[in-house]
Amino acid sequence: MTRICGVGDNVVDRYLGTGLMYPGGSAANVAVHARRLGGDAGYIGILGDDDAAAHVLKALLDEDVEVSRVRYEPHPNSFADVTLDADGNRVFGEFVPPVGRIELDDEDLAYLRGCDWVHTGHSSFTLPEVPKLSSVAPVVFDFSYKDLEWAAPVLPHVTAAFFSRGEWDDDECLALVEQVRAHGPSVVVVTRGARGSLVWREGDGVHLQPAAPARPIDTLGAGDAYLAAMLCALGTDRTLDVAAAEAAAYAARVCEHFGAFGHPVPIHQPNEEATR
Repeated sequence: MTRICGVGDNVVDRYLGTGLMYPGGSAANVAVHARRLGGDAGYIGILGDDDAAAHVLKALLDEDVEVSRVRYEPHPNSFADVTLDADGNRVFGEFVPPVGRIELDDEDLAYLRGCDWVHTGHSSFTLPEVPKLSSVAPVVFDFSYKDLEWAAPVLPHVTAAFFSRGEWDDDECLALVEQVRAHGPSVVVVTRGARGSLVWREGDGVHLQPAAPARPIDTLGAGDAYLAAMLCALGTDRTLDVAAAEAAAYAARVCEHFGAFGHPVPIHQPNEEATR
C-alpha cells in the first residue's frame, strides 16, 4: 500500500452561484484522492476555528485521511470563490490565504519518515520546509504554472516535479522536461488539461498521454486527482504508460462532479456576501 501525506494547504471553495462550499486545497485534495485509490493517506496543515474549518476536518475524517498532525489556530479558514465557465473550467475570484504557515517539528518529521511520497506545492506556502521534507521521504512538488527560475532552488530537493502548461505544444513541454530533470528529479510530469500530459521517469523516457474522455462539469481539483493517481500507480509495478493512462482516467471522472472531492454544504459567512 502506497503511503502518501499531503503537507500544506486546505481551503473551502465557495461556489457563490449555487450557495454551496466544498472542501479543497491541493495538499488536502491529494491526500483524499490517494486514500480513495487505496493508499494510506495523511494530511498535515493548519485549520482555522470557524465552520468552514470544521467542515474541512469532517470531510477529511469521513474520507479516512489521518489528521493527527493537523494544527488549529484561532482565525477564519482559508477560502476561494469559484465560478465555472460553459466548459466547466474553474475561474477563481477572491482568495483569502491561510494566516498561519506550517513549520514542521521533529514529531512531524518522525511521522513523515518512511512515506512513499510527501506531497506539497506552490500553493502550500511550504518552501522553507521542503529541505526538511526531503530529508525523511521522497517529495512530490506541484509547481503548477511557476517558471523554471522560481522552481530551480526547490528542484534539487524534489523527486517528482509536476508542472501545468495548458497551452504549450509537445516540443515546448519536452524542453521543459529536459530542463527540469537536469536539476535532479527522477520523475517529471507536465499536465495540459484536455490536451493530455507528458510524463518522464528516469530509465523509462518520455510518455505522451492523451486526456481520457469525459463530460466535464467542473475541472477544479482534476490536476490533484491526476497527481494522486499517478503517485499511487508509480508505487506499484505498473509501467509508466499504464500509470499515466490510469491517472488520466481517474482525473476525467473527477471532472464529472462538482468540487475537488465532493462534500458540499451551504456557504457559511457572517455577512451579507453569503447571499450573493
